[in-house]
Amino acid sequence: MRLTPQTAHSHRPRRGSLLVTAWGLAAGWPADVAARLGPVPTTGGKIIGMATIEPIEPRRAAVLALHWQVNVVKPEGFFGNMLAEPVARSGVVDRATRFHQAAQDAGVLVAFTRFTIPEGEGLLVRNTPFMRTVGDAQEAFRPDARAAGIIPEMAALAQAGLVVDNQKLSGLAGNDLADQLRERGIDTVFITGVATNLTVEQTARHATDLGFTVHVVSDCVTTFRDEVHAASLANLDLATAGCVTAEEALARLRPAD
Repeated sequence: MRLTPQTAHSHRPRRGSLLVTAWGLAAGWPADVAARLGPVPTTGGKIIGMATIEPIEPRRAAVLALHWQVNVVKPEGFFGNMLAEPVARSGVVDRATRFHQAAQDAGVLVAFTRFTIPEGEGLLVRNTPFMRTVGDAQEAFRPDARAAGIIPEMAALAQAGLVVDNQKLSGLAGNDLADQLRERGIDTVFITGVATNLTVEQTARHATDLGFTVHVVSDCVTTFRDEVHAASLANLDLATAGCVTAEEALARLRPAD
């Protein structure tokens, strides 16, 4: 079976009797590490990656909606040549929009991050080819530039939620978003966005190191190549609290008994 952004997370053993060892070995983990991880968590016989299945109170959770910008996902955007076609083919915009709306309706904060570059470059550091490239094209990333805006499909959601800008790959670097989450009593974050192996992976690892419980929503992220997307999710399933689908995330967002 060919892995795609829609199947990469779900294409794993589906019986509770199978051990995570088999999946871990297939994902490339060392045998001793895979063996120590124990049985795969299941719910009704359905494997949900490395994620646990306890309910999460909506007031303690947030969705980090990363780089849903014209510059990133639309053909006319700066990265359109690389990302617009795979984003459109994957259907991720529609899935993520529905997930954001459902989470917001459940009382979960949806925080959008934008990569922008103000006059004077803000906190941009040109220490990688990526940052040098966007720095050289910074006019396209001005905070008031149309292409820097949240895509139309999610504009109303952004207005009802929170929008935070920065000049970093991690959505939690170079701004006060982590502090805002803590002040609200939020300790768990669900991550959506583009691209899986860039801002999504960087933010997920960063948030984990900051002490948040992190779940990447596997069917609400994508990148420019299917195999890169799948590899990134495999890494994040181990490096975070586990990848979940939108359906699984919403099923867990309920008050504790």
